[in-house]
Amino acid sequence: MNRENISKIGVIGAGSWGTTLANMLAVKGLEVDLWVKEKEALNQIRDERENKIFLPGVKLDSRLRPVESFEEALYNKQLLLMVVPSHVFRVVLTDMKPYINREMLFMAATKGIENKTLMTMSQIVEDVLSKDYLDKFLCLSGPSFAKEVCKKLPTAVTIAGSRMESARRLQQVFHTEYFRVYVSQDLMGVQLGGALKNVIAIAAGVSDGLNFGHNARAALITRGLAEITRLGVAMGANPLTFAGLAGIGDLVLTCTGDLSRNRTVGLKMGKGVSVMDITSGMNMVAEGIKTARSVYELAVKMGVDMPIATQVYQLIYESKDPKTAVKELMARELKEELEY
Repeated sequence: MNRENISKIGVIGAGSWGTTLANMLAVKGLEVDLWVKEKEALNQIRDERENKIFLPGVKLDSRLRPVESFEEALYNKQLLLMVVPSHVFRVVLTDMKPYINREMLFMAATKGIENKTLMTMSQIVEDVLSKDYLDKFLCLSGPSFAKEVCKKLPTAVTIAGSRMESARRLQQVFHTEYFRVYVSQDLMGVQLGGALKNVIAIAAGVSDGLNFGHNARAALITRGLAEITRLGVAMGANPLTFAGLAGIGDLVLTCTGDLSRNRTVGLKMGKGVSVMDITSGMNMVAEGIKTARSVYELAVKMGVDMPIATQVYQLIYESKDPKTAVKELMARELKEELEY
């Protein structure tokens, strides 16, 4: 692998998180090209130095260059950073494939599981590109609201990859005085933690929408973590990963923070608003809605008991009444707490 310092980066996806990470790297003086799908957003970033659609109120660095083609975004780059919603990850990756340099590192900051295939982002990369590319693939996850990172508030995340050398290289690239980066080799665990916490956050939001109080929310977070860990272990993840930033850290943030889109979805569902009405009024993606289907089907496939995730799936896709879902969770057979 080329071990020179990484200074040329192509970021794919100009949502709030993609724009935030691209801008953070540009501020560090790195050469960053940001692929922007929406023409209006591209013009705003180029002419007004602001992404008013997805990241309003944040002044973007003059060195950040918005582009409209994959060829521009990826030409002569050392790192490809993918920050698109999970449900379009495969399509975008397939379209990008001719422009991906085999020497570049590839990192995803996408949190989700594909619906039809039940694949994580690393598995999609292996499927679309090749298994040989997995040693170049990494993911970034952890408790990190875009708006707080833009304000340079202290944040800590994890970068995971099968090769620790690559993870450590990117640890240096992304580290700033307010953005602390840890590294991990548990690629599967870090990906699952980032994806599954969104489903539990919807449940926490429903509980808050029903005014069930702090006791109920704490129980959902704790038992939700148990479900995430069960599925993670069944899929080969290190259980200790879920006690870290990509596990309990991201889970707590997403279940309790007012900036959480997934908690907001659950909050509105708990107040009786339909999922269709909620999503039609959203400008950005709440990954947990689509991931709920993937997690439910993955749990069935792997034979893993995930009662909270199952109820969230039924709330979204079977129009189940939230109060009925809570009653069924509370009336389940009594068990030992650490029973797996």
